[in-house]
Amino acid sequence: MKKLSFIPMAALISITLAALITVLQQYGAINLPTEVLMAIRWACIGVVLVYGVQKKSLTTWILISMIVGVEIGYDFPEFATNLNVLSKVFLKLIKTIIAPLIFATLVVGIAGHSNLKQVGSMGWKAIVYFEIVTTLALFIGLAAINISKAGEGISKDLAEVNDEIAPVAKQTASDIILHVFPENIAKSVAEGQVLQIVVFSVLFAIGLAMVTEKKRKPMLDFCESLSEVMFKFTNIIMYFAPIGVGAAIAYTVGHMGLGILVNLFQLLATLYVALLAFVLLVLLPVALIARVPIVRFLKAISGPVSIAFATTSSEAALPRAMEEMEKLGVPRKIVAFVMPTGYSFNLDGTTLYLALAAVFVAQAAGIPLSWEQQLVMVFTLMLTSKGVAGVPRASLVILLGTVASFDLPVWPVFAILGIDELMDMARTSINVTGNCLATAVVARWEGELNIQPESGIVATTNPELHDELPTPEDKPKELV
Repeated sequence: MKKLSFIPMAALISITLAALITVLQQYGAINLPTEVLMAIRWACIGVVLVYGVQKKSLTTWILISMIVGVEIGYDFPEFATNLNVLSKVFLKLIKTIIAPLIFATLVVGIAGHSNLKQVGSMGWKAIVYFEIVTTLALFIGLAAINISKAGEGISKDLAEVNDEIAPVAKQTASDIILHVFPENIAKSVAEGQVLQIVVFSVLFAIGLAMVTEKKRKPMLDFCESLSEVMFKFTNIIMYFAPIGVGAAIAYTVGHMGLGILVNLFQLLATLYVALLAFVLLVLLPVALIARVPIVRFLKAISGPVSIAFATTSSEAALPRAMEEMEKLGVPRKIVAFVMPTGYSFNLDGTTLYLALAAVFVAQAAGIPLSWEQQLVMVFTLMLTSKGVAGVPRASLVILLGTVASFDLPVWPVFAILGIDELMDMARTSINVTGNCLATAVVARWEGELNIQPESGIVATTNPELHDELPTPEDKPKELV
């Protein structure tokens, strides 16, 4: 199809026009028949679809599917509620990738070099960095919700009982510690316990590194092959992403309606402003200190972040994020170790959100909390959130468990559920951004960050690093 230069601008104008007319009708500024409004909106969406055909980009189609999903949910709510099965299919497929990919990349990254001293060095540096950054995110979230007081004045009528979130038992310190270690790796894989899979993979890789080369090579070859296959597997599943994302948005709007988005806009705005402050006050200075080229870094993470934003799952972006950071110049062994570990210990966006949401619950319930009580609550949340790995709505489960532990009502959590999709997009994007930056910071700390020039040739004199970077024919096809 021949590209038409005016189509992008026409698509932008169409969406803006459709949204403006709908808002004016909602507030009584204009009075058009429902059928006419629907026809205008779908005509505008038709222009956007033409732009998608011209663009031929997965990211573009994901964003277009979100627009179509909102319209389907708004015009055909009963039909939209039946589309939830498609989004669940997509997320189930994504979850099948995570365990084998983490296992394969960690084993190759650790046992493939047999340098256990460096593994320990990377480990403590990564953990120190993770805890400092997530603590800063926690305090920014606390400050934001105490300034905006978004929970005050929220009506209990906004909450609906939702059967997707099961009651959570209270967790003791022993439960939290035991949760880190797997008792059965098959059970950990089946339940999606990312932190347990990481622990098993690290121990397995250390054991593999201690055996002779003859016995180590077959397993390393298998893991290298497995990781490449899982990259290809991800590419296949990503073609289903627009359908899964559109179905999820349609279900959210069709089930909850657009009204709750207006009522809870203050909370949503508070989260977005807090996350922006976190990026400018924490991540940007860290990138400058580590001498990470900002423009190159942003270009590298644009693909993974757009996938995370649209799917609300940082797991969906993991394979692409690992690939892009390696292409940027972070050695594979560091990417393979830091990135999966960060999915359990470095959930910056989720940590900030949980701090904000916990105080929001107390504000909505009219229960004043002292600074000491707020700190105890959010530090508890930070501990219990380890291992959620960005799975959609897992943070709500954690939040419910903590709320129950502090004897707070649960109805504000169900009110949050109405806009959780929109909040999850932002916090998941920050999770992925933070983890990508963490790999670069640890690589710089180890003295092995080798930023590639635009030509794609690695600027390093270390021959070992050349071996670690896959050849072009080994790389998965671009998703976008």
